[in-house]
Amino acid sequence: MKTRDDIRNIAIIAHVDHGKTTLVNELLKQSDTLDEHVQIEDRALDSNAIERERGITILSKNTAVRYGDKQINILDTPGHADFGGEVERIMRMVDGVLLVVDAFEGTMPQTRFVLKKALDQHLTPIVVINKVDRPGARPSEVVDEVLDLFIELGADEDQLDFPVIYASAMNGTSSYDPELDSQEHTMKPVFDTIIKSIPSPLDNEDEPLQFQVAMLDYNDFVGRVGIGRIFRGKIKVGDNVTLMKLDGSTKNFRVTKLFGYFGLKRLEIDEAKAGDLIAISGMEDINVGETVVDPQTQEALPVLRIDEPTLQMTFRTNDSPFAGREGKFVTGRQLEDRLKRELQTDVSLRVEDTSEPAAWVVSGRGELHLSILVETLRREGFELQVSRPEVIYRDVEGVNSEPFEEVQIDTPEEYTGGVIDSLSQRKGEMQNMESTENGQTRLTFLAPSRGLIGYSTEFMSMTRGYGIMNHTFKKYAPVIRNWHPGRSKGTLVSMNSGKATLYAMMGIESRGTLLIEPGTEVYEGMIVGENSRENDITVNITKGKNLTNVRAAGSDDASRIKTPTHLSLEESLEFLNDDEYCEVTPESVRLRKQTLDSSLREKNAKKNRSSSK
Repeated sequence: MKTRDDIRNIAIIAHVDHGKTTLVNELLKQSDTLDEHVQIEDRALDSNAIERERGITILSKNTAVRYGDKQINILDTPGHADFGGEVERIMRMVDGVLLVVDAFEGTMPQTRFVLKKALDQHLTPIVVINKVDRPGARPSEVVDEVLDLFIELGADEDQLDFPVIYASAMNGTSSYDPELDSQEHTMKPVFDTIIKSIPSPLDNEDEPLQFQVAMLDYNDFVGRVGIGRIFRGKIKVGDNVTLMKLDGSTKNFRVTKLFGYFGLKRLEIDEAKAGDLIAISGMEDINVGETVVDPQTQEALPVLRIDEPTLQMTFRTNDSPFAGREGKFVTGRQLEDRLKRELQTDVSLRVEDTSEPAAWVVSGRGELHLSILVETLRREGFELQVSRPEVIYRDVEGVNSEPFEEVQIDTPEEYTGGVIDSLSQRKGEMQNMESTENGQTRLTFLAPSRGLIGYSTEFMSMTRGYGIMNHTFKKYAPVIRNWHPGRSKGTLVSMNSGKATLYAMMGIESRGTLLIEPGTEVYEGMIVGENSRENDITVNITKGKNLTNVRAAGSDDASRIKTPTHLSLEESLEFLNDDEYCEVTPESVRLRKQTLDSSLREKNAKKNRSSSK
């Protein structure tokens, strides 16, 4: 069978922060791709500002490097399980994977998650043990862990015989030997292993066209762009082709533009053939999983599975007393148009109308997926309000079921008891516990997703910031009944509008933890702190000091309060209870009660108490 020896198609997969994007950077630098005068910045493929700030990959990226007379097409995939739908689709576009594993941390939950996707597609693996220069690195033991994981995930004999390279992507060094002093400033072992081990794509360009869309992009000039692989045949600009839709219908269209990838650029090309990874425009309603074929031979490829959402939130227009002060886009129509536009590229997202005119239920793959969408909107100038995240229940074989996740925790030994106790209260079942070196303990739990909402803040404070928690969707299982997890403490709610005064805050801080600074503008119903008890309290945070003619020298200097706690956007979303909203604007993140009027809120609370008796 004829193959194309001039190209290789690989995906780079790893757990979050194990260094795969840095490795891609180094492969770009050390290949024959970029001109010598071109300076490449760190993690160049993470072009999105949020990706760069957080050090995570959110969207899969295509690049291609030249090595000798070969072109290596590389797809950098997200490591976080919230973006697992991307990973699964990428696996259909490539012939092999580079699995990057941290030489100190070893295999982690997302390592298992992304590797399973690759093995299921019978892809050829290469293992890169990265960060071998890290203090405490244990490369040989980690290789054993990886082998155990391969066996556990049902790898076949060929996959178990994987080549291993030891590297420090940050320093641009690699070697076939685990010893640190064998590292050399070259990526040649990685390139050579890719060329030798990863199968070449089939060369069947003479057969009828089959191109499948695995990712979507959107461009204001050319509209929707379908990114994928040509599995058979060839395609040229100007060709008349047929799009085979997911619903079984077909549409004929003319190819207006083709794009190929080289280095950090997407370049216009005139034609492409079997084995190439390309982008195609000219079809306004193309979707992931659909097949572009020759009109005379309409054979669709198997449909790509897209992970269903597990979490949902209500997005609504901002109707707080401060609405319209800080944002450019504040109307319901603007917010709806922007959410619908997000659907053009994010296939794991769902947006549904509600009975209210200015509210939409937005469903995604997890808290990170949805919080990044909220953060993106606020940076673009939108004002909105969002509700507490809720899990999505499903009917599985006639049983009402909820999502469960595998949780892996690495924590210093002294915090183990507290972590086990707190996760048990959230209905987590411990699956495994083992001590690792340096006084660390690794705990594995199976826990309901709704029990994990809001848990990370509690976990970080419980482990003093030393704990590491990772979780990934495991399965749907029967709903745990008569259990309503939520925040255990109440709130301090402002009873009026104005500016928070230091004097008032000094009188309030004994009741709990303040969440705002003196001088912050507040409105009635805005949450200004967390109560130390489980009930909500309305407080007068704008109260001023009665002035007298007598002033003691230095009395104002002596007025001090503890530093208020500042909640990030994620922490604010986790903090929410069912009767609260998070108000998000380009400049502020505020927490508020859904009902702002204090007396009306109290009436509703009384009604609820009497109806529950």
